Amino acid sequence: MSTVSATFAAWARDLRSADVPPEVRDRVALRVADAVGLVAAAWPTPPGVAVRGLAAELGGTGTARLLFDPAPLHPAAAALAHGTLVHALDFDDTFPTSVIHPMGVLLPAALAVADPERPGDEVVTAIAAGDELLARLGAAAGRGLHARGFQATGVFGPLAAALVAGVLHGREPAVIASAMGLAGSMSGGLLEFLSDGTWSKRLHPGWAAHGGIVADGLAARDFPGPASVVEGRHGLFASYLGTPAPDGITDGLGERWLSYEAQVKLYPCAHVLHPFIEMALDLRGQVDVARVDRIVCEVAPWYVPIVCEPAAEKVAPASEYQARASLPLAVALALVDGRVGVASFEPESTGRAEVRALARRVEYVADPALAEGFGARMRLVAGDARVDGDPTRPVDEAAGVRRKFDENTGGAKALWEAARGLDRHTVADLWRR
Repeated sequence: MSTVSATFAAWARDLRSADVPPEVRDRVALRVADAVGLVAAAWPTPPGVAVRGLAAELGGTGTARLLFDPAPLHPAAAALAHGTLVHALDFDDTFPTSVIHPMGVLLPAALAVADPERPGDEVVTAIAAGDELLARLGAAAGRGLHARGFQATGVFGPLAAALVAGVLHGREPAVIASAMGLAGSMSGGLLEFLSDGTWSKRLHPGWAAHGGIVADGLAARDFPGPASVVEGRHGLFASYLGTPAPDGITDGLGERWLSYEAQVKLYPCAHVLHPFIEMALDLRGQVDVARVDRIVCEVAPWYVPIVCEPAAEKVAPASEYQARASLPLAVALALVDGRVGVASFEPESTGRAEVRALARRVEYVADPALAEGFGARMRLVAGDARVDGDPTRPVDEAAGVRRKFDENTGGAKALWEAARGLDRHTVADLWRR
C-alpha cells in the first residue's frame, strides 16, 4: 500500500495548471499576493532585520534572493528569511481546522528554488499541491498538536516545503517522498513563546521552509528518508500526537480541495481574535464606549490558553507579540480606536490607560459548541443596555486583502499585479517591481 508521502509526491509531480480548479488557483494567487505584501511590511521591523542579517551572513552564490534585495543567497537561507518575514506580524493566512499558516512556508520554498524566468503558473501549481498537503494533514490532526504544545505549522510545514521544492526541481516521485521523509525530522515548533511573548513562533514557517529545502537537496544527492514519515510507527502522528494517522488522508486527492478553506487575515493577531474584532468594530457605533461596563466574549474552549489566560498577562502583556494573542486587548483596541492595524499591538498603543481599562472589562465564557472554525459570540453591557454582536456579518475578503496590501507596501500597484496574477507572469516579475 502506498504511503501518504509517496501518494502525494506522485500526484504533485504530475499535477498541471489545468488540473487545479479555477477557484482554487485564484484563491492561491490571492494568498500569494497577501504574503508578498507581508514581506514588505515586516522588512524594516526588528525581527525582519534580524533574520535578513542572518540570511546575508549565511550567504550563498545561487540564484535565490529576497524579494527586495538582489544579493544572492543560498536557497535555504532565502527560505528561512522569507518564511520568517511572512509570519513576523502574525498577519498571514490560516487553515481554521488546524491553525496551520500555509503561505509562510509554501511561497518561501517556491521562491527559493524557482528559476527567475520560471512561468508563474507552474509555481502557483506547485504551491497549490503543497497547500493541499498541509490542508489534509492539518484536517487529520485537528487541533491536537496545539493541545500538546506544538504549532502545527512547524510540524507539517517542512514536508510541504520539500514537496514544493521537489516539484519545481522536477524530481522523481521517489526522491520527493524521500525528501518529505527527511523533512519530518526537521519538524518542531513549540508554543512556549506564549509564556513570555518572545519571538520563536515567528521563526516556525521560515524554519519549516528552510528544512524542506535542505531535505530536498539531500534527497537529490541519494540521502534517503522514510516514505512512511506520516503514518509510520515513529512517524509524525505517532510521535507528536500519540495516535496513528487516520485513514483517508489522500482520499479524493485532486477531486476535493480542502485547501480552499484557507482564510486570510485582515488583522495582525491570532486568527481566533478576528471575529471578535469584527463584532467590536460593528458595535462601536451602537454604544458609548465610555459607558461599557462589561464585554462578554463566548469562546471555544481551545482558545482559552492561547488568547484568554493567564488573565493578568493578557491585559498587561510583556511584549507586542504577546499582545497579538490577547482577546481583551484586541477587543479593547477595536472599540477605542475603531481600527486594528500593524501598529495597534505595539506597547505605546496597548499601554494606553483607556485601552487597559476597557480590556479589564472583557470577560470570557467557554462554550464547546463553538469548536468549529473560529466560532465566536460577544455582547456589550452598558448599564441596562445590552447589544449583541453578529458573528456572521459578511466580510469582503478580496477587497480587504487589497487594502491590506496597499497599506503594507505603500500602494505598490505593479507589485500587486505581478503577485496577484503570478500565473500570468514569471518569478522575476516579482523582483522587477
